[in-house]
Amino acid sequence: MDKLIKINDLKTYEEAISKGQAMMVFSTTWCPDCHFLKTFIDELVNENPQWTFYYIDRDDMVDLCIDLEIMGIPSFVAYKDGHEVSRLVNKLRKTKNEIQAFIDAIE
Repeated sequence: MDKLIKINDLKTYEEAISKGQAMMVFSTTWCPDCHFLKTFIDELVNENPQWTFYYIDRDDMVDLCIDLEIMGIPSFVAYKDGHEVSRLVNKLRKTKNEIQAFIDAIE
């Protein structure tokens, strides 16, 4: 997850979603399915340069996650110019192909 930009506060989150195409990746350090994500997330970042990928630790920003109804991790929420355009939010393990299909389906 070296290629993801870490967000630690609400102000940074609001700035990030307000410009261009922002992909929020919600995860934690203790989640086994989130650790699986680490095996390929940097490849997804490289293969989707039209998106800026951000990392939000659910435990560090639990209030935001409650507001966004992010109850399962890892989860993805896509924004274009400040507007949510798509989400892949559930508690299931996600494969690289599933996440790429999610990204490809965003208009």
